[in-house]
Amino acid sequence: MKNYSIAIDGPAGAGKSTIAKRLASKLGFVYIDTGAMYRAITLFYVDKGIVCDDESAVIEKLEEISVSIKYIDGAQHVFLNGTDVNDRIRTQAVSDNASKISAIAKVREKLVAIQQKMALSENVVMDGRDIGSVVLPNADLKIYLTASVEVRAQRRYNELIEKGQQAELETIAKEIEERDYRDMHRENSPLVRVPDAKLVDTSDLNIDEATGFCLGLFSLVKEDQV
Repeated sequence: MKNYSIAIDGPAGAGKSTIAKRLASKLGFVYIDTGAMYRAITLFYVDKGIVCDDESAVIEKLEEISVSIKYIDGAQHVFLNGTDVNDRIRTQAVSDNASKISAIAKVREKLVAIQQKMALSENVVMDGRDIGSVVLPNADLKIYLTASVEVRAQRRYNELIEKGQQAELETIAKEIEERDYRDMHRENSPLVRVPDAKLVDTSDLNIDEATGFCLGLFSLVKEDQV
């Protein structure tokens, strides 16, 4: 039987992970959170006190790292060197450094090989920055998911306030703009919308609406392949 693959790319805060998880659940596919894999590698360097944009220092320790994904009671867990780090990869220190780590070519090579291997034997939904362009260039459906900086900043602000954390909307918006620039202008596998990716702007869509729209896009793909 044919294995299907859905690639979802886009900037931070557009809703990629949430929508990818819902798509995978509704379709019975495996969701692979590539961002979580980069965060796990970033956590390794943060714990070691290694400067994350020091490429030579990062590469020197790269062989010491293993990252894997396992499903436990239906939920995805990311393992770093055999330890479940799901609860540790969403810290601010990791968030601040993940784009620096992901810009390093050797790091990307390591994780892309792991991700491509996963897609060979499963129906997958994968989200990230370079899924349609590098990781799954032959994906059955490619989606470029985006939203305005203002909307993405407001979403992040609301998340932090709900968690009881201090937050400033203007600061968050500036950080998002800076991260977008880094992701789009990095030398290795920059964030791009590939020509065959369907554009989905979630600025005025809630999660259910965006998920439904993406499901409709996949239905069209399957019809075309019948």
